[in-house]
Amino acid sequence: MSRETLESHFKSEDLNKVCRAMVACAYYENDWKWAQEKFLTFLQNNDTTISGLAATCLGHIARIHHKIDKDKVLPALQNYIHKKEISGPVQDALDDIEIFVK
Repeated sequence: MSRETLESHFKSEDLNKVCRAMVACAYYENDWKWAQEKFLTFLQNNDTTISGLAATCLGHIARIHHKIDKDKVLPALQNYIHKKEISGPVQDALDDIEIFVK
């Protein structure tokens, strides 16, 4: 997906469209910093489907690119580790960062 398409889907009212765009962005966007910023914003979303997927996508960036801005991402994830609805994906993302980002 192009950035324009991603941005359009991110703004959609269709949850499935938003989630598909998020996963596509995590897997195929070459600019991991741009994607990281999008997922940090989505992490704050009140919909736990979106915020949980944002955590998962941050883990995907770490696993795929072996890079992430730890100074931004680790504290952001730690803010949500005790939110029971998304604590699993948050912990998985923290584990991926620990394993794949040196």
